[in-house]
Amino acid sequence: MLDKKVKELINIQVNKEFYSAYLYLDFANYFYNEGLDGFGHWYDIQAQEERDHAMLMRKYLQNNGELVTFSEIEKPDKEYKSFEDPLNFGLEHEQYVTGLINTIYAAASKVNDYRTLQFFDWFVKEQGEEEKNAEGLIRKYKLFGHDPKGLYALDQELLARIYAVPSLVI
Repeated sequence: MLDKKVKELINIQVNKEFYSAYLYLDFANYFYNEGLDGFGHWYDIQAQEERDHAMLMRKYLQNNGELVTFSEIEKPDKEYKSFEDPLNFGLEHEQYVTGLINTIYAAASKVNDYRTLQFFDWFVKEQGEEEKNAEGLIRKYKLFGHDPKGLYALDQELLARIYAVPSLVI
């Protein structure tokens, strides 16, 4: 049985991960509408990753005898004035999620919940990768995105991204 606070934080995070998927699908929709299918594809994969994170956390709660409760998922409220806006919003969002994951980790550490700490070790590492990927995408856009040929090449590169299923065992 999980500590009450740890359980609550993980359950909230399940819902936050589903919101993350909605947000990234919103980014994807924007890019598809703008004719940048590679960027859209990149964010479709980001959305799939976030859904998988939610499902992994849901299963973790269930495997520990806890009830999972879903809350309403908010509609993304971002407005995009340039191609760079979703990229910057994505980095900000990943930094926010890192803070949420760290809060769960700290709560589990406080009650010596080593099983949850071990489970969330993967998410701590994953958030480092997520922030690095978001920063890298912004950097590439700043380097190449303002030139039509460079934007096209970057879009093609993003179109080649392949989804990798998380290897976390729960």
